[in-house]
Amino acid sequence: MNAITAGHDEAGFQSAEQAASVRWALASLSLAVLLSSLGTSIANVALPNLAEAFNASFQEVQWIVLAYLLAITTMIVSVGRLGDITGRKRLLFAGIFLFTVASSLCGVAPTLGLLIAARALQGLGAAIMMALTMAFVGETVPKAKTGSAIGLLGTMSAIGTAFGPSLGGMLIAGLGWRAIFLINLPLGILALFLAHRYLPNDRKRLKAERPGFDHLGTLLLALTLAAYALAMTTGRGSFGPFNVALLLASVFGAGLFLLAEKRTASPLIHLAMFRNLALTSSLATSMLVSTVMMATLVVGPFYLSRTLGLDAAHVGLVLSVGPLVAALTAVPAGRIADRFGPPRMITMGLLGMTAGAFTLSMLPTILGIPGYVAPIVVLTASYALFQTANNTNVMTDVGPDQRGAISGMLNLSRNLGLITGASVMGAVFALASATTDLTTARPEAVASGMRMTFSVAAALLVVALAIAAGAYRRTLRNQKLVP
Repeated sequence: MNAITAGHDEAGFQSAEQAASVRWALASLSLAVLLSSLGTSIANVALPNLAEAFNASFQEVQWIVLAYLLAITTMIVSVGRLGDITGRKRLLFAGIFLFTVASSLCGVAPTLGLLIAARALQGLGAAIMMALTMAFVGETVPKAKTGSAIGLLGTMSAIGTAFGPSLGGMLIAGLGWRAIFLINLPLGILALFLAHRYLPNDRKRLKAERPGFDHLGTLLLALTLAAYALAMTTGRGSFGPFNVALLLASVFGAGLFLLAEKRTASPLIHLAMFRNLALTSSLATSMLVSTVMMATLVVGPFYLSRTLGLDAAHVGLVLSVGPLVAALTAVPAGRIADRFGPPRMITMGLLGMTAGAFTLSMLPTILGIPGYVAPIVVLTASYALFQTANNTNVMTDVGPDQRGAISGMLNLSRNLGLITGASVMGAVFALASATTDLTTARPEAVASGMRMTFSVAAALLVVALAIAAGAYRRTLRNQKLVP
């Protein structure tokens, strides 16, 4: 009897120790996500200070943001696949280390050119962290808890996005612009320690077992994505001949990339994966949803300041509602997805987003600030539910050798949606407002632009809903669960 009792005690101790290890592993992944999202949002608030510090134009200092964004967009799929091949722990450790070192270089950069180069290196480190944190979920938590873990990562991403501008403003006011980069040093060192101590070690494989890395595909995809991102972000809202040339170059590059992937023995992206309807629909809906979410960031500041007459401080306060709601709802959304199944929650999330976008096109002009905030709460809470369920739906059954690549593709679809949304939804807003200078547009013109922009957003979400519903129905039919 004593032996049995001792055995139970030992099993309970091992179970508790394992649970603690999982929690610390999730803490390291959460910190990596927080760092990468802070890097995205914290620099924007410093652009006026940086323009003054380096005696540069706004277009020049804008590359501090663009360099980070371009590095993530062009490399996120490739680094995810590299993690599948070489080992995720060592690559994630290298990504956190690179991000930390690049942050210190940003903080001491003597010239604008060196700061932009350091930001590109920081973006590469962020791409590694973004691609591999979600891939690690399958190795650190039980399958039944996947949604909750992905929800936690979504919460940390939202927190970094929401509080980046306010934290950056406080650091700049108290310590100067260099502090917004140097703050990453202690956080990066802590993330390195936790990752080294608690993340599971890579499985040792013989060299003969490792697939080759697709160098040509990586180069073609990076150039294609860079051309597309530049086409959508340069020109300050205008779409001229240079933008058209870049867009055509991205289309040509995409064709070359597909041709290269068909011919290589170890492709960067296995094209056969796109026969999986669940994956294809998840990527398409993720891009559409991110395009819509970007509209709130593009349109919101102009509507709140020009039409509702809020000052900068109150505009920032109202804009922080969306990310704050997403941060509070992401973890519960993960638990709901675990309980009721991701496909149903994807549909529920898209329905809520459609309702939020539709009411956002009408209520603000009737109710003012409450009419803006209420639909934003519905929209962002539904977005958190969709994003968590969508990522869970894809990552739950992915094979170990493809987790990094698939995670990278999910992040890429979101990033491309944000880039597209900044350009396309911004163009819709400007066109509907019937003005070339939104900073001096009449309040009623901005209100008209607001209505049209979110009417288009609601239409895009209806398309996303149709794609998700069709994929779900097709999956059920294939499983012979419906006639």
